[in-house]
Amino acid sequence: MKLELVRFKDWTDPVPSVRREVLSALPHPDDGQPPLLFVPGLGHGAWAFREHWLGHVASRGFAAYALSPREQGSLRAYAHDVVQVAAGLPRQAVLVGHGVGALVVAHALARYPARAAVLAAPVLHGRAALGAALRTNPLGTLPAFFGGGLRLSRRQLFAGDPPGADAYVERLTRAPSAVYRSLLTAPGPADPVGAPPALVVGSPDDRIVTRKALDRAAARFGGAPLLFPGMGHDLMLEPGWQEPIDAILDWLVKELAG
Repeated sequence: MKLELVRFKDWTDPVPSVRREVLSALPHPDDGQPPLLFVPGLGHGAWAFREHWLGHVASRGFAAYALSPREQGSLRAYAHDVVQVAAGLPRQAVLVGHGVGALVVAHALARYPARAAVLAAPVLHGRAALGAALRTNPLGTLPAFFGGGLRLSRRQLFAGDPPGADAYVERLTRAPSAVYRSLLTAPGPADPVGAPPALVVGSPDDRIVTRKALDRAAARFGGAPLLFPGMGHDLMLEPGWQEPIDAILDWLVKELAG
């Protein structure tokens, strides 16, 4: 019934169409493996995956795509965009969400029969995430409670002081206040279509997503999180970025073989 209500709303109040930014890296040759579609979190765009992960995924034989969030949107609109882009790919896709992008993926899974799903440093509960952000970055977080934008800090995103961190932080954008409201008021995601295999990855040293949150997210999908100590929230931009993406691909290869 819940899924039918979502579809009814999409019919009576359709999400406005926009031009979507999708970056890609393609393998040579293409051996027919399922493509990976990466979905960034708040403040990030497809560029965050282009830095390292897209090319590396392609070098391992998988087509890789990354979708930037629309400038003005909501959780519902973001999930709609993921479903539309995934449906347009040549083969059944693997959805990979980072941060709040993992929550977007969780909602998209109720509408799109993904081959598999990966939730990286997942922010699945908006109130808990904003509470953690308020503790670690009060000046950047308080405006979000009064209709302003959230400004993430280097300390929230990275462990230590890695090279290039300041340049990455400068590329972050302020998400619309409507996004925060939708995070706080949206119902939980419905069950995934087709029960695809799912993997949760993260770091116990993440200053945005706690270890307990990682455990809860993984338990929801019947497993345990794959942890990378010493890394920050932005796993794909840390100096050790290759370790988590290789672990994700190794897991995916095993799932496809099974």
